[in-house]
Amino acid sequence: MSEYELSLSLLPVVEGDFDRLADLRVAAMRESLERVGRFDAERARERLRSTFSPQHTRIIVRGRAIVGFFAARPSPGGLSLDHLYVHPDFQSQGIGGAVLKNLIVEADQNATPITVGALKESASNQFYLRYGFEKVGESEWDIYYVRPPSKKQVVNP
Repeated sequence: MSEYELSLSLLPVVEGDFDRLADLRVAAMRESLERVGRFDAERARERLRSTFSPQHTRIIVRGRAIVGFFAARPSPGGLSLDHLYVHPDFQSQGIGGAVLKNLIVEADQNATPITVGALKESASNQFYLRYGFEKVGESEWDIYYVRPPSKKQVVNP
């Protein structure tokens, strides 16, 4: 399913969007965090606040509904995907995949790797592996991945 078929729009973020995005993050992560005994809505909000960068964040809209958001920022190791959350009501509909495919195309065009971390026990681990990410490490609660740029030559039309 392509982004066109999903009718997704990506909107810029301002500081005033923080509370709405924090609520969406809490909803998206709740099940995974409960599974590992780590659900704490306030801690989830604080973790987002510690890395919140409006200039690198986009709201994902389908139709008139805000369905998720992501934050991808340049880092010394390439492109750091700090956040990619889709509200539970819209998960498993190809939205996260459509967003990630666009990020991958951009990273490949710039020969840039993408790094990301995912909570252990989260379905997002399988999601990232399906898109060519390779496990490079882990901590007590998270698994870290990198997706090297594609070796295929990208030709601009």
